[in-house]
Amino acid sequence: MFRVLSAAALAACLAVPALAQSCGNTGDGFAAWKQAFAAEAQAAGIGSRGLEALAGARYSTETIRADRGQRSFGYTLERFMQVRGADAIVGQGRRMKAQNAGFYASLERGYGVPAGVLIAIHGMETGFGRFMGDTNLVSATATLAYDCRRPHFFTPHLIAALKLVDQGAISAGTVGAKHGELGHTQFLPGNVLSYGVDGNGDGRVDLTNMTDAMASTANFLARKGWRPGEGYQEGQPNFRVIQEWNAAGVYQKAIAIMAAQIDG
Repeated sequence: MFRVLSAAALAACLAVPALAQSCGNTGDGFAAWKQAFAAEAQAAGIGSRGLEALAGARYSTETIRADRGQRSFGYTLERFMQVRGADAIVGQGRRMKAQNAGFYASLERGYGVPAGVLIAIHGMETGFGRFMGDTNLVSATATLAYDCRRPHFFTPHLIAALKLVDQGAISAGTVGAKHGELGHTQFLPGNVLSYGVDGNGDGRVDLTNMTDAMASTANFLARKGWRPGEGYQEGQPNFRVIQEWNAAGVYQKAIAIMAAQIDG
């Protein structure tokens, strides 16, 4: 879930100071960068728990390897859907919709987003929660904020991750995906703060809980302009909102196609 909130918008809402520290393309300067970045984090309101999490973050070679090795988005649509297991996602998605019809109907009433779209995203992102990541979230996000490829995008998400640690929503040891995404539908930290919903009413937003994750995903799409009752295939009004979820055209088309098959 990459194209979820612009770095400029997120930086504004989190009051992130201007980037002052140099980036790096290897781990050699990471320790010094963390020490320097701690001052920026403190200026952005990060407290002791968040600062301790930053100090304990390590340079994630797994994250860099994944970031440099993204190939599937260059596939044709047919190949992409084959590699990502679209038929299996649709089959399991139909069963999930049937088994939890009331739950998905309540989300559609509340947010206007049909079940198929939410289920297709859930299946595509984590195989319906079977694999939500194995990488330390703070380390992954700090590595990408330090890395020279996209520091302006990831720095606000690092600040958000540290805020979540301060709030107790996550811990310094929380794991997620290789780019710092969290939970069933892989929210980046800034989007947990901006769009996270306590769907099960337990008083906290926990995107490793399916109810919270589905409600948060529906909330994200609704707030990005989802128009209830309108179509979501390419060329239809709500396809633009699916584009807000992920920047890759092949991914967007796959979600729309699978969602229609699940809803059908």
